[in-house]
Amino acid sequence: MTNWDHVVGLVQGMFENNRLTFNPGWTHAKPLAAFADVRELQRQRKGRSLSMISEANKASTGPASLMIADPDGNMILVEQHVSATRSLAL
Repeated sequence: MTNWDHVVGLVQGMFENNRLTFNPGWTHAKPLAAFADVRELQRQRKGRSLSMISEANKASTGPASLMIADPDGNMILVEQHVSATRSLAL
């Protein structure tokens, strides 16, 4: 399902609990020219004392992911499929 630049996927039975997924660098399955790298997003979130369920290797480049849980226990997956050629500062 698409709403402007936002794509929402609805699945049933794929995951045990609710999960939100964000894909930095993608819009309508096409790479963006510039976006915030998942490792930069991770660094910023860790500075806010959020509990990380899984982390991206901060020494790596290219595709990576991280996962956190919101206060209600919903999983939030940030999954980057491409390398950030020009990273945006947040």
